Amino acid sequence: MKQDHLLRHFDRSDLADLNVFLAIARCGSFRLAAVNLNLTTSAVSHAMRRLESRLGVRLLHRTSRSVALTAAGDDLSKALHVGFEAIASGLSALEGQRTEPTGRLRLNVSKDAGQLLLASVWEDFFARFPLIHLDITVDDRLTDIVESGYDAGIRFLDRVPQDMIAIPLTKPLRWVVAGAPEYLNRRGRPLKPSDIYQHQCIQMRIGDNSTYPWEFGNGDEMIRIEGPGPLRLNDTQMALEAARRGLGLVYCLERRIEAEIAAGTLEIVLPDWASMGAPFAIYYSSRRHPPSGLRELTHTIRIAEKL
Repeated sequence: MKQDHLLRHFDRSDLADLNVFLAIARCGSFRLAAVNLNLTTSAVSHAMRRLESRLGVRLLHRTSRSVALTAAGDDLSKALHVGFEAIASGLSALEGQRTEPTGRLRLNVSKDAGQLLLASVWEDFFARFPLIHLDITVDDRLTDIVESGYDAGIRFLDRVPQDMIAIPLTKPLRWVVAGAPEYLNRRGRPLKPSDIYQHQCIQMRIGDNSTYPWEFGNGDEMIRIEGPGPLRLNDTQMALEAARRGLGLVYCLERRIEAEIAAGTLEIVLPDWASMGAPFAIYYSSRRHPPSGLRELTHTIRIAEKL
């Protein structure tokens, strides 16, 4: 019943006075509590009168020589000790996160970004920041990261919402057309962008369910083509596998096929018509203070990308 009574009358504005009471209970003296809190003895005494009046309960027995807790004061002291310890622990965790990044970092990233940027830095990142837990959702749909509870997202810079803070993670990215040597030997190698219409094209469906256009050249000379083909996918890895098996040409980031080019399973065509696109960027809400782990991850990726 005592706790119910105190709970009904508790006001968050009394937090400072409760802290004064806890200092008195800990020190056993108004004078020592005042020294501990950097207050005057008069201010400590006034705070206690205000708190007891507010709660309607005597918390301390006072004499000219000593201070002792009443039964209600003893109950409250024990409860406050637990509560203030929890507050101190929370503040300590925040301080630790500020000086040494820790905790969970929730990210929403596109598939290509996850493959090209995150997988390549994991070993170094976790070696340097073992207290950070990355919680990553890989999804090409453009998600509202604030509404969905993510700390940040990684997308192409030109697809980041304008109300977000965005930091480039790469240089501008080169887009190319590639095909398997077996397919190119059978169907011929295109010599100009319009030749694409004579080929089988493996199309990519992007996050808003539209087909990603094939762009050739840059600036005023850029040409956009949507060629014919039997297959449309929303996964780059599957599109590359289809191209390796000779189903048609694929349009993708040059960086995504470096291994295939080196192995000779894919060949770039129309290299002079390659198009430069937006870099990848990490972005977060301007209304949020970014976690320290996010700053460190951004820095790690940018160093790996030689930015």
